[in-house]
Amino acid sequence: MTVKTRYFAVCSLLVLVVGLGSGLVAYYGAIPTGALASRGGPDELRYIPADAAVVAYANVRQVMASELRQHFRQAAPGQETGQHELQAQTGINIETDIDHVVASLEGTSPGGNGPSAGLVLASGTFDEVKIEALMRDHGAQVVQYKDKRIIVAPTPTPTDLPDSNIPNPEKFSKPTEFALSFLKPGLVALGTSTLIRRAIDLENGGDNVTTNADLMNLVSSLDSGNAWAVGRFDALRGTGKLPDGMSQLPPIVWFSVTGQISDGISAVIRAETTNDEAAKNLRDVVQGFVALARLQAGSKPDLQALIQSLQISGSGKTVALSFSVPGRLVDLMAPVGGQLRNRQAAH
Repeated sequence: MTVKTRYFAVCSLLVLVVGLGSGLVAYYGAIPTGALASRGGPDELRYIPADAAVVAYANVRQVMASELRQHFRQAAPGQETGQHELQAQTGINIETDIDHVVASLEGTSPGGNGPSAGLVLASGTFDEVKIEALMRDHGAQVVQYKDKRIIVAPTPTPTDLPDSNIPNPEKFSKPTEFALSFLKPGLVALGTSTLIRRAIDLENGGDNVTTNADLMNLVSSLDSGNAWAVGRFDALRGTGKLPDGMSQLPPIVWFSVTGQISDGISAVIRAETTNDEAAKNLRDVVQGFVALARLQAGSKPDLQALIQSLQISGSGKTVALSFSVPGRLVDLMAPVGGQLRNRQAAH
């Protein structure tokens, strides 16, 4: 892997983590005002179970309209297949129908093969009758649960899945069920029917995530931004989306990421370790990474702007890393997009 490719991979990972709310929609076949409706978090949290391992938010309208997203579309063309598939299957257009999403992820499955299930709560404008009719046309079945209708799509067989587009396909040998239900006008839940039933049960009270004091303390401590994620680090590691080398990090209990996505991305990543010594060791690791990155940046002004923005802070058991990624950096470090634009300029 070249230095340029390594930097592009790091930037892509950071954007993926900050945009976890949008990324969970991608997990089910689609993507990517302030993030906090109040210091207690958005209202949709009352539908999420207290034992959720990760909770995330994304202002989809802002993220989809951002200049950064346009940079990524040019740098990595053809990456919107999932978005088109969701619209074809459900009639939901992410570009025009969704305002924001709140998403949750359960812990890893008993076998340790990735997340067991996730739930996405999308707020926006939806044609419920049209969506249900379209899903029925594709073989979906409607199940009544209490006063809600749950639309369950037919589960594909492993041979129906495009293996070439799935990282670590062995982790997805059992296709994930996809279901949808309108919890109230303008709010649709997407995920497994089991989690949707739990969300319906929590609508009128119960042990939702707002009763999880540790997690809600993280939510309350977040800075403003249009995307954030909080949760247990072991659950994030269980998704299989982190580099293998991160398993060597000092023990991390909780993490939080908050970011503002516009013409670039400015974000703060915080980690809470098991004790002060682990935090000191983690700071040493991060400082080593920053020092190496500065060395590799060499005389490249644009890379230096990114590296110089990296700031390490925190005290006690907490370690924080803030950074800023300008959108132009994506153009410079994405060979596919750069080659495409060069061909277009030549014509």
